[in-house]
Parts: sequence; structure tokens; C-alpha cells
Amino acid sequence: MRVLMIGAGGVGDAAAKIAAERDFHELWVVADHDPERAEATVAAATARREGPSPFVAARVDASDSAAVTALALEHGATHVFNAVDPRFVMPIYDGALAAGADYLDMAMSLSTPHPERPHELPGTKLGDRQLAKAGEWEAAGRLALLGIGVEPGLSDVFAGYAADELFDDIDELGTRDGANLVVRDEDGNEVFAPGFSMWTIIEECLNPPVVWERERAGGDVEAGFATMPPFAEPEIFDFPEGIGPVECVHVEHEEVLLMPRWLDAGRVTFKYGLGEQMIAMLRMLHELGSDSTEPVDVKGVRVSPRDVVAAVLPDPGTIGPRMTGRTCAGVLVTGTKDGAPRAVYLYHVADNEASMRDYDARAVVWQTALNPVVARELLATGVWSGTGAKGPEAFDARPFLELLAAPAPQGYGSPWAMEERDPAAPNRSAATARP
Repeated sequence: MRVLMIGAGGVGDAAAKIAAERDFHELWVVADHDPERAEATVAAATARREGPSPFVAARVDASDSAAVTALALEHGATHVFNAVDPRFVMPIYDGALAAGADYLDMAMSLSTPHPERPHELPGTKLGDRQLAKAGEWEAAGRLALLGIGVEPGLSDVFAGYAADELFDDIDELGTRDGANLVVRDEDGNEVFAPGFSMWTIIEECLNPPVVWERERAGGDVEAGFATMPPFAEPEIFDFPEGIGPVECVHVEHEEVLLMPRWLDAGRVTFKYGLGEQMIAMLRMLHELGSDSTEPVDVKGVRVSPRDVVAAVLPDPGTIGPRMTGRTCAGVLVTGTKDGAPRAVYLYHVADNEASMRDYDARAVVWQTALNPVVARELLATGVWSGTGAKGPEAFDARPFLELLAAPAPQGYGSPWAMEERDPAAPNRSAATARP
């Protein structure tokens, strides 16, 4: 496998370091608009293994599909791995196809709200522009694996595993994400500092969230999607392994757009544990118009309000050493097994102290970077294969979860777990069982 990874930010850097410990690739090109950043990632990854290094650095403009194609052809890339901002999904996606390479990403093409009924009906949904080209990938005999980070990604694998092995009938696939991460200043005082890109947080949390329901679909997957106002249907969800209860709300996310296409469920949702402070801040940004991406004139300079907000907050890449706590990504599945009600929460927890110690990466960054590396190994060995544009739930979940959890060097040594919960009160935590 010859990988062209576009993006040497936090996730790309962590993915290269994780991949350095595996032997399924013969070449791994780290490309970024900033050559020095790409070279730093190559140096860090190379230092983690003995012998010849498969890592090389390159420069690329991710907004230029022709440049992506040219770089992929130059290095004979078999797989293009998109590790940059979702604003650049389509040029990278198109560039990979033109180069005759397979493609992987961790976030899908962006949405636009319905122009007249944004809190009832979807407009252009996450991933619509990519899925519209599925036939081109199929015809070319190439695979575009969409949304293979942690959420989406591992969450979709969990949903597939539950459908295959844990349930006969599924009422709801509910992705639930929460954390108890805290950032402190030099004096030990807790400060507000988003754990990842504020630009992306605004995009996900202020866009109308999407839900999918089988009853609404009536046999047509596309008809099953509906939207609601941001922060709708708040609930307290009890996260395991010491994180505890967190207020979660509906958020726009790729799982809702992917799972119904390959899995049978009555309802598909995504709720994120934002917390009161973040919800209040996002509401205020929206009321002020500071979430807008449309440039405005400020003393003769055209700037996007959202870019300004992201710029004045602490750089997420710098806060890792001052962050403590854990983050949990998982899927709550409710339904029946052998005629009896069942509720199971399948999840994966990352500890920030451990991820900083081992990979110099924040927990949510490391957790996101891990899963596409696991997926690429399954593709390299032929365990996963296919053509067209597909989500992670289109593939066999068991080999992924086994490779993820198996001790190194056979696997990645990152165990996942599942909790059997009371079907009458599934938001409450119960005993944990590790497979």
C-alpha cells in the first residue's frame, strides 16, 4: 500500500505516528500546504521505528484537485487519505478518483440548510456530493471509504457489530459522545478552550441536526431524513469509566447520514455532550452572527466572523499538556434479542494523559487518527475490500474490532467495551463487559 496523506495537522500527525508502528505500507507521503509541518510529522514518525523509513514529505494545495491528482500519480499512491478540514473534501475526493487511487476520509462533504424549512427538512446533507458520485467510483473499480475516523468511523463499526451479532431487531442506533476533559491555565485555573477546531464545532453544532426514522422513510432511505433546531431534545447520558453524567443534545453528524444506508434500524440519532457553557456560547455566537462564514468588511479588510472566533481562542494544538480527563465515543443500541428487550452501549475511551505521553496527541485527536489506520491495514491485507462510495458499516465489523483491541504487535492494543443497560432506562450506566 502506498499512502498519500493530505494534512499534517493534529490528526494527520498522530495517524503517521500510529502507522509508523505497523508494516502494511511501503510508502507514506505526508503532504501539507506548509512543507515544514509535513517535514516535522515525517521526522516524528520516522523516529518511532528502526530501519528505512517509508515516510516522505511533500507540499500540496488541498483546494486544487489537479494538484492532488498530480501528487498521487507522482508517488504512485494507491490510497489517498484525507486528513484536513472538511471544506477540502471534494477537491481531494475528485483528485483521488482522477489518479485512480482509493480514498479515505474522516468527515464528509459539508451540508447546506434547507432554504425555507431548515428545522424540518434537510437541504444538501453531509456527504450528498460524495455519494452522488458513487457510481463513478464503482465504474472505476475504486473504493471511497467515507467517515472512518472515530465519529463517524468507529461508531459506525459498533453499529454494524450490534446489527450483526447483538440484536435481532434494532429500535434505535444512537451515537453518544461525552467527555470530562478539563483545560487549566498556568495557575491551575480551569479555562475555556475547545478540544478541537472551533470552526468545526460551530459547523457541527449550529447547523440543523438530522435524524432518520424508518416510519418516515416508508422504504425510501432519502425520505427518512428530517431536521430539527440546534440543541434539540436534551438528555442526561451516563458515560462509563469515570466520566459520568453529561447533558447531550442533537448535533448534525455523519453517522445519521451513513447508518440507514447499510443497517436496518427504526431510528438513527447523534447526540453530543456539549455542556451548558458551550451551548450558551454557541447560542450567543449565532445571535451575534459570529458563526457566519461569509466575509465582512472590517476597516477595509474582508474577514469571516467564524475565522475570527477560531483565531482568538486558544489553538487546540497547544492545549494538550494542560488538559486532563477522558473522552468517550460510543453507540447506544436499543431493540430486541430472542424476543426480549435489550439495550447495549458499545464504546471506546481515550485518556488524554496516555495519548499525550505516547503520541504527543490530545485524546480526541489520537482517537480520531487511530481508526483510519486500522481500516487501511484491513484494506491492505484484503480483509476489507469493495468498490464505490461506502461507509464503515458496509464492511464486516468483527475483524476491525479484533484488530483494534488485540495486544501489540499483533493488533493496536486499544480495547473497546460494551455495557448491558436496562432497556427501561438505557441512559443510565450499568456493569461493563469487555469482549
